[in-house]
Amino acid sequence: MKKSLLALAVFGAFAGAASAQTNVTIYGVIDAGITRETGAPAGDVWKLATGVQSGNRIGFKGSEDLGAGLKANFTLENGFDADTGALRQGGRLFGRQAWVGLSGNFGAVNFGRQYNPLFVALDSIDPFGTGLAGHIDTIFNPSNVRTDNAITYSAPGNLGGFTFSGMYALGEQPGDNKRGRTYGLSVGYANGPINVVLAYDNNNAIATPTTTNAIKLTMLGGTYDFGVAKLHAAYETEKSDAGADFRDWMIGASAPLGAGNVIATYARKNDRAAAGNAGSKLYALGYTYNLSKRTNFYTAYGHVNNDAAGTAFVGDASSGGIPATAGGPNTSGFNIGIRHKF
Repeated sequence: MKKSLLALAVFGAFAGAASAQTNVTIYGVIDAGITRETGAPAGDVWKLATGVQSGNRIGFKGSEDLGAGLKANFTLENGFDADTGALRQGGRLFGRQAWVGLSGNFGAVNFGRQYNPLFVALDSIDPFGTGLAGHIDTIFNPSNVRTDNAITYSAPGNLGGFTFSGMYALGEQPGDNKRGRTYGLSVGYANGPINVVLAYDNNNAIATPTTTNAIKLTMLGGTYDFGVAKLHAAYETEKSDAGADFRDWMIGASAPLGAGNVIATYARKNDRAAAGNAGSKLYALGYTYNLSKRTNFYTAYGHVNNDAAGTAFVGDASSGGIPATAGGPNTSGFNIGIRHKF
């Protein structure tokens, strides 16, 4: 109760500041839907799910002009469940984003809890936008979606179609700077119908920050818009110091249909390690229907086939779905719901 009252007090304070300052914006997403998940040993289940296409959020962002082209910027973004009102991201008040930084002709430098460059790259390539029952994270490793203690740099947007972003996150583990450390970068190019991005992530904080078992991810992906349809494709290598070795690939499509878009994906995880039996396959189909610029319906179906030791499962933008134990089961998920942005 005390946490809830504190959260309301903080939100109220920021809302008051936003009304007094024209350079502060309040924004958010509310997303809820009905899901059907099948294939778990405990049985199938119907759920009123939250954050199916996009995670629910309330955010505050703003900037201050410091002169000579320099600006101070910030973002504070809270995640919550629409079906219960509970905080997400482990109960953090601003678990989605919390950062402050400077921007100018040199680009932008930010400090705090931020999105990982590799995840941002995956989100730009995935026809499902890393949400719904067919999102790319079912097969691809997104590393940490968000990273604490991160310092990021983004190049200015006047590089002839090229983009660059880099991140270094301090591990904050006494005695060894490598423990808990994460770093990564992405380089992109967009021109007309083509969009290509290359991203790398070296994450030593996914499991236990007191170890130095780094997971190294490299992803190359892109889209090409033919007008009548857009082609999506991505390839990722996933290796760890502990011996994991995967090759992930995805091919997908999106096409306008009526007031919405049809989206489809086929993705495969190939296990290249000695045992070689932890691979998975994903098939997914969905449709989004726009009621306005800010509100849409969605529906999607995804199905996963696992190899003998595969553990992939169908989830969505916020919930994990039905976890699969090693060597079982094949899982499916169905979503139908509504998303509103403000």
